[in-house]
Amino acid sequence: MTERLSLGPDAARQLATATKTAPQMRGITPRYLLRALPWVDIEAGVYRVNRRRSFVLGDDRVSTYDDNGTARVVPGDLREVPYLREADDAALAALADAFTEVTFEAGQVVVQEGDAADRLWIIVRGRAEKRVSGRYGEDALLEVVGDGQFFDLGAWSRSEPMPYRVQALTRGTALCAERSALTALTERDETLHAELTAYNASDPGTAGGEVPVDLASGHVGEPDLPGTYVDYEDAPREYHMSLAQTVLRVHTRVSDLYNGPIDQTRAQANLTIAALRERQESALLNHPEFGLFNNVSPGQRVQTRTGAPTPDDLDELLARVWKQPGYFLAHPRAVAAFGRECTRRGVPPVTDTRFGSPLLTWRGVPLIPSDKVRFTGGGGIHAGTTEILLMRMGEAKQGVVGLRPSEVPDEVEPGLAMRNMGVDNKGITSYLMTAYFNTAVLVEDAVAVLQNVEVAKYHDYS
Repeated sequence: MTERLSLGPDAARQLATATKTAPQMRGITPRYLLRALPWVDIEAGVYRVNRRRSFVLGDDRVSTYDDNGTARVVPGDLREVPYLREADDAALAALADAFTEVTFEAGQVVVQEGDAADRLWIIVRGRAEKRVSGRYGEDALLEVVGDGQFFDLGAWSRSEPMPYRVQALTRGTALCAERSALTALTERDETLHAELTAYNASDPGTAGGEVPVDLASGHVGEPDLPGTYVDYEDAPREYHMSLAQTVLRVHTRVSDLYNGPIDQTRAQANLTIAALRERQESALLNHPEFGLFNNVSPGQRVQTRTGAPTPDDLDELLARVWKQPGYFLAHPRAVAAFGRECTRRGVPPVTDTRFGSPLLTWRGVPLIPSDKVRFTGGGGIHAGTTEILLMRMGEAKQGVVGLRPSEVPDEVEPGLAMRNMGVDNKGITSYLMTAYFNTAVLVEDAVAVLQNVEVAKYHDYS
């Protein structure tokens, strides 16, 4: 006999129907990049970017490696030097062996302006700034250089005085090669000597610079006008569709008997589609061939001056992508670090609503966060460094575009197909899930990147 005076909750639950949610997934993010990209529908799976002919340049970096605690130059990467592009492996190995390791401390002046450029410097680790005396004797900052960058190639190659001084911002390591090593190499190799002579006698051009078009202006009378034409690249870059794929399996017993009120196949498909889209966004940023971070030209790379992302650093990015900039893109921790630097300076960034969410902006350009932005070094995101990207968007603006097929069979979302592969002898239905995509940077100045961004710097505001 029970002393209860009314029906208990446990018994009542037997007659009640629970209100259920669709399956939730922690890994789903807003995927702002996929929403911000202007998408171009591709008819035949290939997107060719025709460009005006440009000066051929590398990535402005010379790779190094650690050999039992000693830094060494990767010989093949010395082809970043214009007159070494056609050099044979033996010559590159000989020059690589001529580099010796040196260390520097924060604040140390490693090269003085006007000194003989008798050594070529390659920074292995650390940051330094190039400074020059201005027209009226003032101190002017030219550029901050970091890992893999070298200086000063022009002065070293021509045996000229250094056009600026270099002062270390952090402690670090560099590799140096004496000018005599290059002289010895050119004396043994006539072809290399000719390439060096041609380099010294010509203007090497600027990063991403285009071959000039001959024009006349401001003239009077009837002078002979120059004739010209605009040359195109002989081998324009073509982008083929990349993809992310998986096979979704659903047992027929599950889809037959447990399909209400939530469709089991659709629930499984939605979560799989979300995972494919997350992988798609990661590839658009980090893929070694077409990822946006790996397609920034040398002249569009900026080093942070103090490590933390400051308003000055983002202004420098805006100076590189000044023609209708669209979005900054950064890891959420980098966005937070930028907010802290703005707060410290008393210039809190304006918040604007984009894609239904409040986003920080700088100079009116939104900072869209993405957890797909990688951290390097330091053993994790708390101590490593990351990057901040600035993009101009759209074909009409010669910016960044997303690529996807105009139509695929069994399409469930633009560029994403769900194809029924049939039922096997275990009663399991298989669906081939495929997302086709790519991204293209139409001209070099459509993207710029801020490198070596540190996110672990905090301030005491008390």
